[in-house]
Amino acid sequence: MTRTRPICAFISRHAISFGKTAAAAWAVVLLGLWCQPASLRAQGFLKWEADSVPLFRGVAVGFDLAGVAQLQLGDYGQLEAMLKVNLHDQYFPTVELGYGKAKHEDDLVTGISYRTSAPYLRIGADVNLLKNKHTGNRVFAGLRYGLTYYNVDLDRQPFTDPVWKWNVSYGVKDEPCYQHWLELLFGIDAKVAGPLHMGWTVRYRRRLMHDDGLPEKTWYVPGYGIQESTRLGYTFNIIIDI
Repeated sequence: MTRTRPICAFISRHAISFGKTAAAAWAVVLLGLWCQPASLRAQGFLKWEADSVPLFRGVAVGFDLAGVAQLQLGDYGQLEAMLKVNLHDQYFPTVELGYGKAKHEDDLVTGISYRTSAPYLRIGADVNLLKNKHTGNRVFAGLRYGLTYYNVDLDRQPFTDPVWKWNVSYGVKDEPCYQHWLELLFGIDAKVAGPLHMGWTVRYRRRLMHDDGLPEKTWYVPGYGIQESTRLGYTFNIIIDI
């Protein structure tokens, strides 16, 4: 059995929904930063520091090296870039845009081959947890809202039916799927020299809503990772202040 759906029709159907969802998610994240619980404000956590440092401190771009290593060493991974806005060295609204890819051929257990490639988007913000926030080094916690719309190809090599003894094959072509998820993260950003920073993040991911199409459970989701593995993820970033 093979199903084929034009990818252009899929993209046009979901493009508007994608944009509206991303805008709404950004609004929720930023509102969460400003509408802080009284208990946190009383303890000084997330409290805006009043000093002579200006509000806008510039922007930074970064690239994830961990996803590139995954692509080179395994059968899935991603290329990912990010843009951060620096507000007072304290708050960092962030956009992460990437392109995830998987090509898993002839699984040892199931014999199934799985292929997908698609862009993904994460939006959110980080909060610098250090007491002295203006050193250029940061320890931070953050929140991301991620989403991707992707198509999968799935097929199995012909095999002999154990009852009827004839050859049977199975395949799905360009099956449209989507997934939205949340990530809680903790990370370190260290200044190396001049505008150059290096850092890493550890992330806990939680799926919110999804449609896996005919496969019912897709093996890899761009930007999220392997479905049946741990919910933990990580990045290793090179960051440049501009």
